[in-house]
Amino acid sequence: MNIDLRATVAGVSLGTCIMNASGPWCSRAAELQAIAGSASAAVVSKSCTLRARAGNASPRYADAAWGSINAMGLPNEGWRYYADCAGALRGYGKPYIVSVSGMTREDNLYILRQLQEQRVVAAAVELNLSCPNLVGKPQTAYDEEETRRLLDAVFSFFRLPLGVKLPPYFDPVHFDRMGALLSGYPLAFVTCINSIGNGLAVDVETESTLIRPKDGLGGLGGSIIKPTALANVREFRRRLPASVAVIGCGGVSTGRDVFEHLLCGAEAVQVGTQFYREREGCFARIENELKELMQAKGYSSVAEVRGKLRTI
Repeated sequence: MNIDLRATVAGVSLGTCIMNASGPWCSRAAELQAIAGSASAAVVSKSCTLRARAGNASPRYADAAWGSINAMGLPNEGWRYYADCAGALRGYGKPYIVSVSGMTREDNLYILRQLQEQRVVAAAVELNLSCPNLVGKPQTAYDEEETRRLLDAVFSFFRLPLGVKLPPYFDPVHFDRMGALLSGYPLAFVTCINSIGNGLAVDVETESTLIRPKDGLGGLGGSIIKPTALANVREFRRRLPASVAVIGCGGVSTGRDVFEHLLCGAEAVQVGTQFYREREGCFARIENELKELMQAKGYSSVAEVRGKLRTI
């Protein structure tokens, strides 16, 4: 049976529904080109700031059986570097998505304006609303009024396909409020979810935290966050217009994990922690596992699976 894994995000047809998440192994040009040459459906850049950042002190990432914890501090080469990478990536035939995470509202607006005015060849921009960039301030997407002010300003001038990366939400009221807010803008997609913030992981042997920054507090990723990611995918799919694609992200390490995200309504799925562990070879493996599972279940396309989750 021929299994059709094609998906559509930001008006672009993707050859498969699996791609990298902004975060690991997408900071340098060589890393982006390695993704482009892999089975990933698209190339997503590191979330970029106005200027290059070294990030937090190490150790700032730790792997564990349950997933990962990190407090990277947004190390990246600055927006101009990722804009310049577009030319070299063009020959691979993979859509390029530039992830943007300015430290302030003004930084975000400046970067987006530059990307548009300089006609950077990107399929879309992912505006990361889920990084705690300012001390004493919540993540942008946890502040409804700030999210509204930012998106009002963005869509007053920005015309390239734009999606937003969201933090996890845990209360139905928050799903309702953010779903209603985002529905008022011409978004191309939402990515659900970024890491679950401010977890604490302990090493019993050394009686210490696993990471150094923030007294050991960091974002959780990997398998431990999959139930939360699936809930966010389903609840935003229920609340957003059909024109807005939902990209699932969180706990994806196998084809079965992708299948679960599709059932919950994801159009496409991003891989983060497992990509960090396995590098770009993970995309072909996960794709093959998804095809084998779908064939065993009698599905010939992801469209037949998407959003078909049943409640007992």
